[in-house]
Amino acid sequence: MPIAKPVGTGDTTQVSTILARAFDDDPIMRRLFPDDASRPDRLGQFFGGQVDWLYGPHGHCEFTESAAALWAPPGAHDTGLPPREWTEPLLGERAVLLEELIGLIGKHTPAEPHWYLGTLGADPAAQGQGHGAALLRSGLAKADAAGMPAYLESSKESNLGFYRHFGFEVLRELQLPGNGPRLWPMWRPGSKES
Repeated sequence: MPIAKPVGTGDTTQVSTILARAFDDDPIMRRLFPDDASRPDRLGQFFGGQVDWLYGPHGHCEFTESAAALWAPPGAHDTGLPPREWTEPLLGERAVLLEELIGLIGKHTPAEPHWYLGTLGADPAAQGQGHGAALLRSGLAKADAAGMPAYLESSKESNLGFYRHFGFEVLRELQLPGNGPRLWPMWRPGSKES
């Protein structure tokens, strides 16, 4: 069974490579990074930035050899915009699409304090081997130990059953502007560990 371990100094490249592979076919990431040739590199930069400037310093990042999870405990997640000096070189004119996405998410994020699963992904070559489940269990154990609920947005309808298995329920279905991809906010009530 895969074991979750904290992301430490020097792990960003491995984590960003895993997540770039995991999200290569993601509808939202394909909208942000439409060019097939440059997408792997740009996704690596995108997730590396999330580890370095958001989830690493303010959240809780874990990984296995084939999957990674980026969590934010209560009070550590800000749905504000990332720095323009990061988004504009990476996304160019598509930076506005990321701003729209963050704005939509921010309007629908529950106000109740919660653990937020910002990103969970497994390398497609290792999907179905328990890597994502190990990371989800680890993060949820931390939320449960604090008696806190958990929240996420799934960008793939095919993943809803996976999250439901762990107690999440869909709150609503959102669609990005311009007939863009859909997104499913999901909530899991808090429970004290026994």
